[in-house]
Amino acid sequence: MSTDASPPLIECRNLTRSYTLGTQRKLSRSKDRPTVTALDTISVSIDRGEVVGLSGPSGSGKSTLLHLIAGLDTPTSGTVTFDGTDLSTLSGRNRTKHRLENVGIVFQHFHLLDALSARGNVALPLVELGIKKRDRRARAEEILEAVGLGDRITHKPAQLSGGEQQRVAIARALVTNPRLVIADEPTGELDTETGAQVLDRFTSVAEDTAIVLATHDPETLAIADRVISLRDGKLVVDETDSEGTKVTANPHTESVSAQSQSQSVE
Repeated sequence: MSTDASPPLIECRNLTRSYTLGTQRKLSRSKDRPTVTALDTISVSIDRGEVVGLSGPSGSGKSTLLHLIAGLDTPTSGTVTFDGTDLSTLSGRNRTKHRLENVGIVFQHFHLLDALSARGNVALPLVELGIKKRDRRARAEEILEAVGLGDRITHKPAQLSGGEQQRVAIARALVTNPRLVIADEPTGELDTETGAQVLDRFTSVAEDTAIVLATHDPETLAIADRVISLRDGKLVVDETDSEGTKVTANPHTESVSAQSQSQSVE
């Protein structure tokens, strides 16, 4: 985790995200339609180089918070600032540009293009950035090698296992050297050994990159400097010490360590 005293990279203030339900013709005015509040007045900040775990049961608001932090969605009220810029003030085109230049996203369901090879999928963000073909191929191959897919570079998604597809998605998120990486269940389709390798890759970029990992997996949460817990759209835990400094102690680290010791004894 970074110890720099500079302002946070991400600042969320009083975030609320509500959705209107129903399309019945009787409910002609939006104010008459029922709403669901996915996030309710959430305030959190994320530093440069910090690895933050996001935990909570299904439906707690984890994915909604990820989407807001990444600039994929805008809040009903409240603000998300990235390095001092309020994302809600950007046009749709400029938010897309912001994500391309600054954010790497690992979606839970991969979103790979079937017609492209692993290398082609990983290189896509570099195409949008105008990187020359030779350079983007070399960078895509380098990052695929780093996630253990050096022998699958020319394979298309249909030729890859679920875990291999997930690693391609992770490589695509990292290929631009983003300032922020968000990941929704990044090790959900991976075996234990491969999952550990992928987590090592995440932490290796964390010196300069903020990482937010939403997961149910205690081993994934164990790599985090800090764990933010949500329930029913509300903030449950974001521990700080008495002076308001973020506490890096992570209870999941102790539980994983204890589990490992138990296994070694057996």
